[in-house]
Order: sequence, then C-alpha cells, then structure tokens
Amino acid sequence: MDAAVSAAREKLKLATPLKRDCGRVCGARCCRPLEGEETGMLLFPGEAEAYAGKAGWEIRKTVKGDLLLCSGTCDREERPLSCRLFPLLPLIGDGGEIRVVTDLRARAVCPLARQGKSAMDPAFIDAVREAGEILAARDEQAVFLDMLAEEQEELKELGKRFGI
Repeated sequence: MDAAVSAAREKLKLATPLKRDCGRVCGARCCRPLEGEETGMLLFPGEAEAYAGKAGWEIRKTVKGDLLLCSGTCDREERPLSCRLFPLLPLIGDGGEIRVVTDLRARAVCPLARQGKSAMDPAFIDAVREAGEILAARDEQAVFLDMLAEEQEELKELGKRFGI
C-alpha cells in the first residue's frame, strides 16, 4: 500500500465524526446500499492492493479510479481511507493549505453531513486535516485530492442549477 495512504489511514484509525460510533445513531446509513444498488467507495491511489483477492471486497475500475464494493459491513480496522474520512474531505486550498469540507456526496445519506462540521467532533476534523496534509505531500495523492475537489465543484454547480 502507498506509504502516504497507510499513514493517513493510521491518523484516522480511532477518529470518528462523533465521540461514539456515529453508525449507531443513524443505523449505519452510509454502509447500507439503496435497494438494487451496490455500495462502494473510491480508493486512494495505491490502496487497492490491500483489498485485492480478499473475500467480501470487489474492486471495479472506473474513470475516477478504483471503486471498492463491499457487503455493507466490515471490520473497522479494514475500512478504506474514504470511509475513514466520511463525511468529510480534505482538499488542497489555493495556497496549498488543507481545508476540510463536508463531502457533498454524503448529504444524501449522512445526517451529520447535512448539519455540517459543527455537529462533529473537532478531533475528527483535525485528524482529517492531518491526513490531508500527509496525502497532499505526495504528487499522486495530491492529484487525486484535486480530482475530488473538482467533483465537489461540479456537485455545487449542479446544486445551484437545480436549486438544491
């Protein structure tokens, strides 16, 4: 696994959006697929090797990268980085600093995402920022973070366009 991804995952090993398991509050809505849909998270570059050939996980290639499909339950220690960051994203600001934003994709399923960062444990937000700093220091990871930032901008524009 990529060293930066491994270090970022470690930063978020124990950090969670609430001081307790937030999945118990909402019934783990982020892990439950909608009827007829598959649940998956984008893997960061170099993360796929941790899941290749493992039972209960399937990797699909997409235009945005490797998508990890799961059954909706896993050992917390095995969660991919995208799950550990959820419902936040670390993005690289114009000055190179890491800014932590609520992932617009999360609003459809996560009550905390709809409430914003003020509803989350500040230690979690700090851990997401620190993980982002680790990732941003590696070119391949910085490019991936930039792609996620572009996706957030596209979602923002769609929201404005459709009054969401």
